[in-house]
Amino acid sequence: MTQTTNVQDEITRDGNRGGKYLYDRWMEAQGVPIHRGYFIEDLKTVEVGPWAERECNAAFIQVSGMEGVAEARITEIAPGATVPPMKFALDEVIYTISGWGIATVWAEGVPKHSFEFGPRSLFLIPRGCHRQFANARGDQTLRLLHNNYLPVAMSLEPDPGFYFNNAYPHPELLQPKDDELYAVAKRAPELGRGATWYGNFFTDMGAWEDLVPHRKRGGGGHVVDVSFPHSQMGGHMSVFPPGTYKKGHRHGPGRVIVIPAGEGYSIMWPEGGEKVIVPWHEGSMFTPPDRWFHQHFNVSATPARYLALAPLPQFAGHSEEVVDRARNQIEYPNEERWIREKFEEELGKRGLESLMPEEAYTNADFKWGYGAGEEQGAGSRRREG
Repeated sequence: MTQTTNVQDEITRDGNRGGKYLYDRWMEAQGVPIHRGYFIEDLKTVEVGPWAERECNAAFIQVSGMEGVAEARITEIAPGATVPPMKFALDEVIYTISGWGIATVWAEGVPKHSFEFGPRSLFLIPRGCHRQFANARGDQTLRLLHNNYLPVAMSLEPDPGFYFNNAYPHPELLQPKDDELYAVAKRAPELGRGATWYGNFFTDMGAWEDLVPHRKRGGGGHVVDVSFPHSQMGGHMSVFPPGTYKKGHRHGPGRVIVIPAGEGYSIMWPEGGEKVIVPWHEGSMFTPPDRWFHQHFNVSATPARYLALAPLPQFAGHSEEVVDRARNQIEYPNEERWIREKFEEELGKRGLESLMPEEAYTNADFKWGYGAGEEQGAGSRRREG
């Protein structure tokens, strides 16, 4: 890999020249599109370009809030094509943006294992393992979103060859003792907040059920935590009803948020600063910058979902635990009046009405109901006339 060697030599010689992260300089040297800004409205259609070394089309996503913390990268595989195998030294989470594929994984001394995946599938390829992807369809492309911690790693060891040619194996990660490799994830109520699903393969995050109430964020939403075996990678998915929205909150950087279902928008802003509006639907992606408040709004007639792939624990900040509610979460009675007015305006454009209880705006300790009749799946109320 001549290109890799040259980039490593330059990084080693010049260090952090120009104030750029070492990973950023490697990324820019790959010659494929890099998308920045605050959000990607549609991962299914965003521009990709040839990556000769990988024999596929690709693009890097580095929206504000990801810099130096997490990598997001798109791989596009042509109809019926198979990309060359590669080995990567870090854990990597992969989300299927569109299409159907076949993944094959193996390690030294461990036979190859193949499994099929489809739209909105989520799975982990363990560190130190070989992997190869094939497009299972001959009539459409396959797009994958890769998420890993390479930006952090390259600040410690800048040689890309350490990550892509490292001979160190981890065969034990492909030799599960209890469950079949890449079997569907199973619920692990003893972990986390009782909403954890544990495994390395989630079939369809747009249809994943068996969630528990997410009481801290309001909006009558539900949540499921995603935990991968022997890995610090993970995340959570929140599902909240039509005609509702979540409380404003903030945490650390690097959380890659992908939308598996629904239509809505999010508002992000630094404390005392200007607000950024992020429109979203299935296939959208964004990352709240470090310590920016953000708030999620469902303006569709069906439940909305957002999948948040977490950064390393060191960057999580207060994460989903609000230690100081007064500073890190905005209760409905304390939010700007404009927030509610814009929400009702957006619903009105679609012929819908808000289903937010009036008491939620006057009582900071309002308790949402989570009875059988209020579980996810109920439709939004249409306006008459």
